[in-house]
Amino acid sequence: MKELAGEYAGRIWNALNETEGLTIKQIKKVTKLKDKELYLALGWLLREDKIFSCVAGEEEILALK
Repeated sequence: MKELAGEYAGRIWNALNETEGLTIKQIKKVTKLKDKELYLALGWLLREDKIFSCVAGEEEILALK
């Protein structure tokens, strides 16, 4: 499970590395992760203090630190 979480987190990190930030919906589309995989990876990245979130209008944006 740890290996998969790391792999999924890597996909998200790569997607965010190419942008200023993305919404959850955009990350899901770019990475092609299922909900369970997406949230597992986001938890990993948040725990490792690699990403942060901010609110832009009505949407939450995630970006790399």
